[in-house]
Amino acid sequence: MIFGLSYLDILVLVLYFGGIIYIGVRSSLKIKKEEDYFLGGRKFGKLFSTFASFGQATSADGPAGVATTTFKNGASGIWSSLLMLFATPLFWITAPWLRRLRITTMGDFYEQRYASRKMAATYALVGTIGMMGLLSVGYKAVTTTALAMTGKPDSELTKTEKIEKEKADRLFELSNENFTYLSQAEKAELTELRQENPRALFSYFSEDALIWTICFIVMFYTALGGLEAAFYTDLLQGIFIILLSIILIPYAWSAINAQFGGSGMMQALSNLHEQLPESTFEIFGSPATLDFTWYFIIMAALVSGMTVVAQPNQLVTAGAAKSEDAARTGFVTGTFMKRIVTILWGMVGLCAILLYGGKIMNSDFVWGHATTQLLAPLGIGLVGLMLASLMAALMSTADCLMITVSGLIVNNFYKYFFPNHSARHYIWAGRISGAIFLIGAAIITTQFDTILQILKFIWEFFVVFVAAFWLGLKWRRSNQISAWCSILFTFTLFYLIPTILPIIFPALRTDPNLTKQTESRIVTRTYEVKEVDLENRKNDIAQWEKLPIREKENINKPEELKVGGLNDVSYAMPRQAIFWSKGVTVTDENKKYGRGYIYLELYLLDRLGWDLSKNPYALNETIRLGIRLLFPFLLLIIIALITKPDQQDHLTKFYRKMRTRAIDNSLLKNQPVTETLLFPNSNWEIYTWNKKDRTGFLLACFIVLLIIGLLYLMVSLGS
Repeated sequence: MIFGLSYLDILVLVLYFGGIIYIGVRSSLKIKKEEDYFLGGRKFGKLFSTFASFGQATSADGPAGVATTTFKNGASGIWSSLLMLFATPLFWITAPWLRRLRITTMGDFYEQRYASRKMAATYALVGTIGMMGLLSVGYKAVTTTALAMTGKPDSELTKTEKIEKEKADRLFELSNENFTYLSQAEKAELTELRQENPRALFSYFSEDALIWTICFIVMFYTALGGLEAAFYTDLLQGIFIILLSIILIPYAWSAINAQFGGSGMMQALSNLHEQLPESTFEIFGSPATLDFTWYFIIMAALVSGMTVVAQPNQLVTAGAAKSEDAARTGFVTGTFMKRIVTILWGMVGLCAILLYGGKIMNSDFVWGHATTQLLAPLGIGLVGLMLASLMAALMSTADCLMITVSGLIVNNFYKYFFPNHSARHYIWAGRISGAIFLIGAAIITTQFDTILQILKFIWEFFVVFVAAFWLGLKWRRSNQISAWCSILFTFTLFYLIPTILPIIFPALRTDPNLTKQTESRIVTRTYEVKEVDLENRKNDIAQWEKLPIREKENINKPEELKVGGLNDVSYAMPRQAIFWSKGVTVTDENKKYGRGYIYLELYLLDRLGWDLSKNPYALNETIRLGIRLLFPFLLLIIIALITKPDQQDHLTKFYRKMRTRAIDNSLLKNQPVTETLLFPNSNWEIYTWNKKDRTGFLLACFIVLLIIGLLYLMVSLGS
């Protein structure tokens, strides 16, 4: 063993990294022009497009993140990665549009449609920052899991580390008890330990060292080989990710049967249902995520579906395909593959609840802990394969994002200041800008303990460009002035002013009107009593018996339960911040303190008389997302109607391209216009659907229903 890994595990890692570096070097020899580097010569068919889409959608935060949320929230936690499911059929229609644009970067769209290089440069800068934040989430996930896989045994801990671990163990012990039946002294101890937040795991490696190692490996093979290297490694890494998604499950089932009796898959699933509370298997309305309501899911899916198409990385997978059929097939198939493996990740999370529910304090370590506990005893290199798979998941996203950002910066920013250079010059500029992007994402990762809030911010951030993109494609009346107004006003009102105001006026963070929270609600659910409920109730009674006599007088003794009977369980929904992006905390002076930036739109509604504290948190979030999505569209339409339209010759040239299907890479002037308009005498560019459009869209909708059915089947088998 070296650093917690066997020699065979290390050999697997060395072979994996050697393979992808070889791919990068070999691909670099084929690069002759810019399109070869940024779009791989637009030669990829359905297979490579599928795995490129799958790899781009699946980073290391996928398996580790879904396992984490499922471990914390039960089956409903799977929705953290399934929101985009409902938007997937839309990609069957939008992917061909991206291919028909026949451009290198998404920034080129704003230059060609609105005749503004400055708008393209603005998109390049803002999009680069957004992609850095997106990649940093993957960096964090893979390093956290790697740390869990390479943890030190207790015998190798330093004296200081042992003291901290003892505190962490005590915190975990108190956290697993029913808070109601803790003594006052234990409650005070729990509060103090939560503030201190001691570490329970100590690795042989530094988290920062792991981040930089992965950063430089991705930088090397992608900077050399461009998009071709990225797509070939995506094919390899996609296979690894699928292996990752299924490899733990049979071993987890075997461990469950070894602990609770029986053999085979069905007995393991039956043990899950017998040993875990019924609430663990609720998909909608689980008490743990009661605010994850159907209306929030619909709104979140709508926002994500509209904004994801406008993100810089979406053009790469569709634009690099050799035809629009390859683009749409690959895009949709790869995205559906991600949704299916998401359910498998959720199964690992459910198994982990039963196997490690009393052993893991930090849920971020679930995937790594399960790997070492289930696979390391086999001694056949599977821990190394798992670590390689996690890195594959991260790298398949990182390489596509790196090429995306390289193209953005070179074509829409660098060329603006340094025109008329050779292709070789711009290829090297792309390599350097991509390297800077990877380093920037690594720096962001090292600055945060958790960056889930950054992911949420980035997911919403592209509403800044969403109206200019969608109406630019579909409404001829949209013009340069209205697009600029939509972009600048949306960015200023929703992000710039809310971020600057608390800096200029720090008192806003403690203003009672701004630190208002939702009212606490008690939600009661009735469940059938299982063996696990009996054990929990016995523990509650034992806790109550240990309370001081004076404290017993204020707390009723828990009633005994019987298997098969009914038990009413009450859950206190926590109070949550309404107006602050990172919530509200309490300072040492016992004052409420808002963190992050302000949601001005919700504050305005509250001041106008709508008391948002009486709303569920999910309703407030749904309203906020709806406003952010609707505002840029309304503003662009109003400004466009009161200003002059863009030049007709310019629009005719752009929309002729959009009406011509991208059958292959032949020149646009040699191809006939193939689309007919649904409203030919209007300014709307809405095309009639042919048989392939209709069939593919309906089939995608049917697959959405099948995947939801698969999710229900997963949580129902064995019940």
